Amino acid sequence: MAEPKNIRKRILQRFFLMTVIFIAASGMGYLFRYINFPDTNIVVVYLLAVLMTAWLTRSFAFGFIASILATFLFNYFFAEPIFTFSVNDPNYTITFIIMTFTALITSTLTSHAKRSALDAQGKEAETKAIYNLTNHLTDAKDVHDIASIAVTAISECFSCNAACLCFDEDNMPEQTFIQQRLGEKQVRREVGDIQEIRHQIESLRTGFNVGDEFYDWPIYGRESILGVLRIPREKSEKMNETQMRLLRSMIESTALAMDRFRSAEQRINSREEIVKERYRANLLRAISHDIRTPLSGIIGTSEMLMSMINEDDPRYDLAQSIQQDADWLCSLVENILNLTRLQDGKLSIKKQREAVEEVIGDAVGHIAKRAPTYEISVSVPDELLLVPMDAKLIIQVIINLLDNAIKHTKPENEIGIIVELNENTNMAEFTVRDRGSGIRKKDLSNIFEVFYTSHSKHADSKHGIGLGLAICDSIVRAHGGSIEVRNRRDGAGAEFIFTLPMEDEQNEQI
Repeated sequence: MAEPKNIRKRILQRFFLMTVIFIAASGMGYLFRYINFPDTNIVVVYLLAVLMTAWLTRSFAFGFIASILATFLFNYFFAEPIFTFSVNDPNYTITFIIMTFTALITSTLTSHAKRSALDAQGKEAETKAIYNLTNHLTDAKDVHDIASIAVTAISECFSCNAACLCFDEDNMPEQTFIQQRLGEKQVRREVGDIQEIRHQIESLRTGFNVGDEFYDWPIYGRESILGVLRIPREKSEKMNETQMRLLRSMIESTALAMDRFRSAEQRINSREEIVKERYRANLLRAISHDIRTPLSGIIGTSEMLMSMINEDDPRYDLAQSIQQDADWLCSLVENILNLTRLQDGKLSIKKQREAVEEVIGDAVGHIAKRAPTYEISVSVPDELLLVPMDAKLIIQVIINLLDNAIKHTKPENEIGIIVELNENTNMAEFTVRDRGSGIRKKDLSNIFEVFYTSHSKHADSKHGIGLGLAICDSIVRAHGGSIEVRNRRDGAGAEFIFTLPMEDEQNEQI
């Protein structure tokens, strides 16, 4: 209701202004007639009245009305017979026509000139406001500082108490937002329901969301929503198209500044993570090298002691336990070294055609020394199967998979390796299966991540640190194959299946 009342008020003001101008013009016309000035001077006075009406009312419609009104007033007050709209002298008819067209043209040109001047002023103000905002945004220290600067600039530009709600890196609104108050004071206010705000902004189909207190204008970044600019409802309802265009431009400038800061922050964090990862890898490598030397001595000494002691001697079990634990630690150190090489890109893949039986035999033989109480069954094709691979690395993959199976399987249960040639995909498929406790569903999708360990436990199992399977995944993928895990369909247990391409490829480096 407030907007129609304002429109009527402006129309009445313009009518009053036009009436005053033409009363003054008519009075001046009588003065000119009294001092015997020619009628052409009175026509010029009325043309001046039309020009002033068009200029002061800023309206083409009032300029048009003034053009017609000027002709009728001159006819009524100054053309014989006066105080009537009839014309005795035919020359006045030509005068009226020329006067009307001249007034119309003058009114049109004046209105266009005034409108162009207003548009120029508006664009100048818009450019100045955006320039000032951008200039201040370059000094911002963080996203919240950007929001504070934007709120101040927009509040001054639109004479309102604007506010800004920032979104975090997870695309969630923060618990508080900043709002401008009287003067230069800014306050923090609590957000009601952040989930509801997020839902409203993400499902937005127009340029803004209408709320009880604010119109919320989203601040979009290149990849996500950076925040919401909040304009009070009473101000938003009165905004015209020019003001809305200016507001959008200021929001875009704010979004660019926020996006630029977020990108810079991400680059800094990425560099810090790279440095931390490099230090971590160097530390792991140094520790692993230092540990591997004494472990080799411990393994050799324990094996020598076992050869010198009878198996029924209690000291034999002690020496065997030392040998097994040292061998487990040595395998762990080897995994750590392989992981650091993989992450540093220093682990070379040198493929040669290798006999599958020999590769599996070496891996099973290594595991047999570590876990002599386990029996591992092997099934390979009858014909000789040669697969392009780096034998040392694939042996490490099979050892890690067998070691994982042993950790979760009792000695009397089945552990087996099956190798098949899939002619459809031209891949060699290796399957390591067991009859252990299986893998929980929530662990299946994360099992190959670095440092991820399954929460299932076995009484006789050693606790791992989540490197073996991650290394298996990296080595197999570096060979151009794939690896997956699933629980067995024919009973308890799990099975790991990895594939290697049969086509011989060039050596590649991770």
